[in-house]
Amino acid sequence: MNRTDNPPLKLSRRDLLAAAPATALALAAAPAITCAADPAQGKTKRPKIAALGTEFRRNSHVEVIVDRFLEGYGWEGAHYRPHVDLVSLYIDQQPEGDLSRERDARFEHLTLYPSIREALYLGGDKLAVDGVIIIGEHGNYPVNEKGQTLYPRYEFFDETVKVFRESGRGVPVFNDKHLSWSWDLSKKMVDTARELRFPLAAGSSVPITWRLPSVEMPLGAEVTEIVSVGVGNPDSYDFHSLEAMQALVERRKGGESGVVRLQALRGDAVWKLLETSDWNSGGLDGELFEACLCRSHELVPAREGFNHIYPTRTDMRRMVKDPVAYRFEHADGLKSTMLLLNGLVGDITAAARIRGQRDPLSTQFYLGGGGSTQPHNFDALAWQIEKFIHTGRPVQPLQRTLLTSGLVTAGVESLFQNGKLLDTPHLQIAYQPNPESTFRRS
Repeated sequence: MNRTDNPPLKLSRRDLLAAAPATALALAAAPAITCAADPAQGKTKRPKIAALGTEFRRNSHVEVIVDRFLEGYGWEGAHYRPHVDLVSLYIDQQPEGDLSRERDARFEHLTLYPSIREALYLGGDKLAVDGVIIIGEHGNYPVNEKGQTLYPRYEFFDETVKVFRESGRGVPVFNDKHLSWSWDLSKKMVDTARELRFPLAAGSSVPITWRLPSVEMPLGAEVTEIVSVGVGNPDSYDFHSLEAMQALVERRKGGESGVVRLQALRGDAVWKLLETSDWNSGGLDGELFEACLCRSHELVPAREGFNHIYPTRTDMRRMVKDPVAYRFEHADGLKSTMLLLNGLVGDITAAARIRGQRDPLSTQFYLGGGGSTQPHNFDALAWQIEKFIHTGRPVQPLQRTLLTSGLVTAGVESLFQNGKLLDTPHLQIAYQPNPESTFRRS
């Protein structure tokens, strides 16, 4: 299939108007991004983009994102090829199994560069791309005393910003997952983009993947409590569960108000939490926890072999070796609990209590089954990155990613301090959601 066989990227009038925010530096008179139809030329300009990654191997985030821009993916019942050209690539580490050199050789329009500067200049002496994707996930990087992997997302961002300053203009930058392992660096990334007036977006595929059932939090709902049950470890998959929760509750009445305090629990403290069905007594709404488990497609059987035995609390204690929970309170009184229960579930679910409704709103954030071996959830992420590159307008609120990045670092810090309750005045980040529902339905 030729690229010209694809239908054009669907951009609404609202999207095109939203592309107007300046991307020039504060003191430079650079033209606005022109990535849609150019009436003066009578043709469509295809944006050129650069991808900056840590490691390009099978099932790495670099592979599942970059390959979608190189080879396309399934979308709305057909094979879709993005209306952008991925022309440059920088990969920080190239261990055994590296795919970057093979992609460089196979795709004539793609060049693998030895530095970020060269990847953005395309080997020349000025900024030559229309968008940047930063993918700082996977690879062999230092781990600090708190258990945080020091992925160089900020460092990649900083090198990109240096090029923007030298060139006197900026272009849209998308950062995969949370902004940084450090709250200060996460905040600095957002502040720098605001200062220099270039579009910044971030986040993962989880909030925009399919939901089972396909439900949305009603805009303006009065949400009093939410629980998420997920899989993975702190400083990695905790971000996904937190982001999934925020995608629901930010739509509540008044929008997001920020988080005022957080406590992270581990081991026996988590089981004690689950034994109490009252927040003020140190527990959670037990019906919300049960609703999460009932939405899971990967709830592990309580006994070996095929069976329908629902796990008891005793079973759960036996099955889950290292339970983790984050409990946090929002400025408007909303109560949130995120649970990581490896050994009990293999997916991410959430359930919320809405005032005036008898039954909870609950759903699973469907990742395609089999975890990273079938990463079809990245289709929606590639689609939304492309839309962002064309318009300069994030589909998901950047404040959500800033808040969830801060919740991750606060959770890790609380665990490091043996479950200390932390006040989080820096996380009182108030914002309004995108009123449109943006998760995948087809």
